[in-house]
Amino acid sequence: MGVNMKLKNMLIKILVPFVSVLCSFLVGAVMIAAIGGNPAEAYRYLFQGAFGTAANAGETVVKAVPLIFTGLAATFAYKCGVFNLGAEGQFAMGAVVSIWVSTVLKGVTGVPLLITSLILGAAAGGIWGAIPGILKITRGLNEMIVSIMLNYVAVLFMGFLYSGPLREGSVPQTAAVNDKLARIIGGTRVHAGIIVALVLALGIHYFLFYTSKGFKLRAVGLNQTASRFNGLSVGKFMLVAFIISGAIAGLGGSVELHGTQFRLMAGFGNGYGFDGVAIALIGQLNPIGTLLAAYLFAVLRTGATTMQVGSGMPTSVIDIVQALIIVFAVAGTAFTNLPKTRQFFINLYSTTGQEGRE
Repeated sequence: MGVNMKLKNMLIKILVPFVSVLCSFLVGAVMIAAIGGNPAEAYRYLFQGAFGTAANAGETVVKAVPLIFTGLAATFAYKCGVFNLGAEGQFAMGAVVSIWVSTVLKGVTGVPLLITSLILGAAAGGIWGAIPGILKITRGLNEMIVSIMLNYVAVLFMGFLYSGPLREGSVPQTAAVNDKLARIIGGTRVHAGIIVALVLALGIHYFLFYTSKGFKLRAVGLNQTASRFNGLSVGKFMLVAFIISGAIAGLGGSVELHGTQFRLMAGFGNGYGFDGVAIALIGQLNPIGTLLAAYLFAVLRTGATTMQVGSGMPTSVIDIVQALIIVFAVAGTAFTNLPKTRQFFINLYSTTGQEGRE
């Protein structure tokens, strides 16, 4: 019975985002029709833009990569009960250190330089993520406020670098990296960063749900008081969660730099951090769900321009659909977690199971 209930809970977690997406597209269709458009035509152009050609499908994957990293960063932190809203700053700091390694560091070239850049980028994100963790544990400061403020510091510092010390010529941008992630699908921009993202998602899923350390980290997230009484070092787990979460985002910034952007400039990584929070919530704070939610967001963004050109519908429609998905997903999760709702499903399960035995 315990296994069946676990499967039932898993099914509910799958259905919530699925129904949220469906409802969001239905509301979007009503909105498109209300402004004089054809919903079927608009959505046809949307998916054609995301999957119509190999290049379009590849572009969807490319756009999904940074979203996967920031979504996983938020997911990992939330599993420990802490709120990391600083993924954008950690993403930027990872890219900052990586551009310095790639363009300034001498004596290392090729694959060793690329690996060094990625590792140091992740380390930079981890250090930046540790700051709100340390301040929360030692001084009791709100980690959400601290991490948001650090976003501005990181982005402004990045702007200082590409406009000043690391500026290339008269254009406010850095020189291109000397080491780039390899393209893995011919005729597209899909790079090896997607492999890194997929392996990372699977690794985090395994750690959280199949290791003792992951179980303890989730226990701290579920109930800090009970975890403390059971001998767990709550502060230590919270700090580790911040560091690893920041490292994931920092690695994402490094991967985006070496795989897609190749240089720092205005707008690099803009909005990825807060998108990651939304993606983590839609993915039910599950690494695999986060992976799928990030891909969905990439589909919407890649196809939005084609939809606008083909059907005349503004891209803001897709922004509204994305927002609706978040609203429906959060509302659906809150609804299914209500005691009366959970009791309804338990009673439904008991009745179904009894009828099956008869």
